[in-house]
Amino acid sequence: MRRHLGKVMAGGAIAVAGTALMVAVTLPGTAGADENADDRPGQSQGDSAGQSRQGDPSEQGEQGRAEDGKAGAGQDDGQRQGPADADAPPPAEIQAAPTEGEKGIGSDPLTDDELKQAERLASAGDLRRAARDVEGDRGPELLYTNLQEPDPNAPAGQANRMAEVVFYDYDQEATVTKTVDLGSGKVLDTVTTRGAQPPPSQGELAEAARLLIAHPLGRDLKKDFRHATGKNLTEPGQAELSGMIFRKDTTLKVPAVLKDCGKNRCLSVVFKVKNGPWIDTRANIVDLSARTVGRLG
Repeated sequence: MRRHLGKVMAGGAIAVAGTALMVAVTLPGTAGADENADDRPGQSQGDSAGQSRQGDPSEQGEQGRAEDGKAGAGQDDGQRQGPADADAPPPAEIQAAPTEGEKGIGSDPLTDDELKQAERLASAGDLRRAARDVEGDRGPELLYTNLQEPDPNAPAGQANRMAEVVFYDYDQEATVTKTVDLGSGKVLDTVTTRGAQPPPSQGELAEAARLLIAHPLGRDLKKDFRHATGKNLTEPGQAELSGMIFRKDTTLKVPAVLKDCGKNRCLSVVFKVKNGPWIDTRANIVDLSARTVGRLG
């Protein structure tokens, strides 16, 4: 029984070694061995596999590991000597922005000179003398300036570039929109509307933030800011600001100080710590026209 068990174990070991050798033969590094075996006349792939299972298993295992090592070394050498380094892109170069001209062409964005020209022409005359900005100073509050789409019926290359300049007059509670012909330097059209509330300017956001910081309703805002930064919030420039127009809605219950929002210019201003979190102040509404602060809910 012992002799029989020894023969069975020896046969099993040979079979395992043979299986390992077959796996080694199929590796990419030894693919050539199979091709050579197939090229020998009168010998099939099954015969070759059968012969590979004969002989001393230990010798075959050593030979398979040696061949695998050579194949792996060949692959590593090929990867190290490949053309990847030769094809690497050159280092990036930062080029200076092209010099901006005084005038744009076609639908190019307005240049700095064109913006200054349009805003100077649009704010001249009675508007400068009678209107008031968000701080109550003389002159309208500039909201934004856009390039107006060219006239599609104008001959190609002959249409002057037009600028649309939008102001808010806090004295009249009105939006004033002027169309300026940048080629002729003339104001072609003026439209005044009441009740319209265009998006706020950065100047208006800063003024709303200043009023909220100084108001008792800004206490929680300043507490949250100090918790996030360890510093006291004293001016709008310490935070990033965004906001939206607020109108009184019949479905909302608003305090008496916000009853004219919609006719007056009211903002909901939101603070963000620079490189930090947002501070939710959306419930605090600032009436820039009346210079009051109220809280919803």
